[in-house]
Amino acid sequence: MSDIPSFSYDILWEEKRIQSVANLTRKDGEGFLKLAAGVNTITEAKLFRLHEANEALQELQQGKFAGAAVLVMSG
Repeated sequence: MSDIPSFSYDILWEEKRIQSVANLTRKDGEGFLKLAAGVNTITEAKLFRLHEANEALQELQQGKFAGAAVLVMSG
């Protein structure tokens, strides 16, 4: 069996970087969730099937919706 040739993953996924946006402890997260429960929080998520991942990225880039794009793996 031959080796799998290497290639640049940034070309495949068109990702530039992965960056953490917060450094939290579990206690921090629990405190935040308690605080969030006491305010009128509205969340928005738009579901996409896995094969619609490119469409999800395009809609996010174009600002077609606010919130999170969620890829559904099955169903």
